Amino acid sequence: MGMLKKSLFGIAALPVLAYSGICALLFFKQRELIYYPGETQIAAQETDFSLVHDGVTLRGWRLNPGKTRAVIYFGGNAERLEMSRAEFSELFPDRTVYLVSYRGYGASEGKPDQAALFGDALALYDEVSDQHSAAIAVVGRSLGSGVASYVASRRPVERVALVTPFDNLAAVAQSHYPLFPVRWFVRDSYDSVRYLAQYRGPLLVLRAGRDEVIPPANTDKLLASLAGGRRVIDFPQAGHNDISDDPRYAEALRDFLR
Repeated sequence: MGMLKKSLFGIAALPVLAYSGICALLFFKQRELIYYPGETQIAAQETDFSLVHDGVTLRGWRLNPGKTRAVIYFGGNAERLEMSRAEFSELFPDRTVYLVSYRGYGASEGKPDQAALFGDALALYDEVSDQHSAAIAVVGRSLGSGVASYVASRRPVERVALVTPFDNLAAVAQSHYPLFPVRWFVRDSYDSVRYLAQYRGPLLVLRAGRDEVIPPANTDKLLASLAGGRRVIDFPQAGHNDISDDPRYAEALRDFLR
């Protein structure tokens, strides 16, 4: 009987061990599930703008140089910024546009995490502010919406445009992994609800009706937390990655930042 009890106990423990193992895997691999810099790599000589922050060189592009006004774009977690150079140059002809890759992305050095990206974003804003006499706007897409929201809470941003944004990355992760308590161990939460509570300027939100990455409920929670002065444009047939294919996407950004 003793051996039987031990065997039954061992069998009963297997699901618990498996569950705990998956939780441990999600915890230790979480940043690999958030950041995807691998497919964005390019050579440093392909860029034309650089900034050194905390000993790390960040690289990207400065479009339409010499304009009084500027816009800083913060991209998604797997976005190749060079693919947007021509589009953004046309969209914002009266602004200098800064497309700078996150740490570990493109030709930028280092490894990405929330604290590093936030610090780099503020350093970029300060560098841009030193070179432009007029106010600075920020645009953030997907992961970049969390970075843009943080910058707007810490610096005098003229206006903010968010594309496929979310309330909190921990809440998004919980939606994707409902059987596991990921909400409690996500290190990089990008809490846009908290940061945008400190912003009072014009705000544009572009949302995808068929977003398979950011659940609609998480965008809804962000919108519900916002004060007045916001404009929301829905793209009911768009997904997370193809929202920018809709002609109204470029039109909305152009009109908002004109």
